[in-house]
Amino acid sequence: MTAFEQAQQDVQTLSRKPGNDVLLKLYALYKQGSQGDVTGARPGGFDFVGGAKYDAWAGLKGMSQDDAQREYVALVETLKAHS
Repeated sequence: MTAFEQAQQDVQTLSRKPGNDVLLKLYALYKQGSQGDVTGARPGGFDFVGGAKYDAWAGLKGMSQDDAQREYVALVETLKAHS
């Protein structure tokens, strides 16, 4: 199992749920690390959550998947240390 895969499991077992800003960062790093740059159209209308997720992921455009995976792992480790 890679450190990225382990971090995906570890984030599910945090004793405290992170705030929305941290959750968006985790989502964006996960998507960038697993799929690369954002694709498709931004959700519109009243899909505020979908739009926020899209924007967070789009903000990482150009970051390599390896870098995103490393940042994801580091963020999860920080959250584990504070939970």
